[in-house]
Amino acid sequence: MQNRLLAALPPGDFARLSPHLVPFELERGRTLHEPGDRIDHVYFPLVGVISLMALMENGAAIESAMIGPEGAVGLPAAIRQRTAISRAVVQGKGRALRLSATVLHEAWTASPALRDLVDAHGEGLYANVTQSVACNALHSVEERFCRWILSCHDRVEGDTLALTQEYLADILGVQRTTVTAVARSLQDKGAIRYRRGLVDIIDRAVLEAAACECYGVVRRTYDRLLPAAQRQVKSETSAEP
Repeated sequence: MQNRLLAALPPGDFARLSPHLVPFELERGRTLHEPGDRIDHVYFPLVGVISLMALMENGAAIESAMIGPEGAVGLPAAIRQRTAISRAVVQGKGRALRLSATVLHEAWTASPALRDLVDAHGEGLYANVTQSVACNALHSVEERFCRWILSCHDRVEGDTLALTQEYLADILGVQRTTVTAVARSLQDKGAIRYRRGLVDIIDRAVLEAAACECYGVVRRTYDRLLPAAQRQVKSETSAEP
C-alpha cells in the first residue's frame, strides 16, 4: 500500500518533504496524541488503521473517524500550530511516515498543490465524522460492525484483523456481550470467522450486503475529493519506535 496524499503530490513538492519523512511503526494500541496535546508531528499511514476517539468525562470513548493510507493524522497542523481535539490511537498494526509539523507548514505555505490536498482531506474527514454521527444514531450494531470491518479491511494487509471484544465494544459504543452476539451472527452467515482477538474475513460480499450505506458514502467521498495516487511512496529504512 501507499499513502494517497503523499503519492498525489507533484514531484517538486514531494522532493521538498521526502528528506524529512521518517519511517514509523504503527503498533496496535499505541496512542499518537491525546486531547489537548500540541500536534508536533503528522503521520501518513502506508498501511494500518488509526482511530480518532471522542472521549467523555466518565472515561467512555467512541470512534468518530478512521484514518488510513488515504489520509494523515494531525494534518491541520500544516496550516498553523494546533492542539489535538481527540485521541488518536492505532487500531490496526502497520507502517507510517512521520513528518515534523513545522516542516509541513513551511511546505504548505509554499505549495498551492499541498494546500489543495490539505483542504480536500479536511473536507473528507469532516464528511467522515458527520456520517459517523448519523450512523451511530440511526443504524443497527450489526450494520455498523460490518461497516467498520470493511473500512478496516480496506486499510490493512491480508484478511485477518486483530480485534479484541473490548476494543470493538469501545469502537461501537456497546457492551462486549453485544459484540459477541453480532460476531456470532455474522459467523453463522459465513461472512467472518471470529476467534479470540481475531476476525478473519471469509466472504466480503456478505459483509457489504449487511453493512449500512455509510461505508459506501464515505468511500465515495474520499474517491471524489482525493486524486488517484501517482507515485509509490515507501521507505527502505528501518521504522523508528
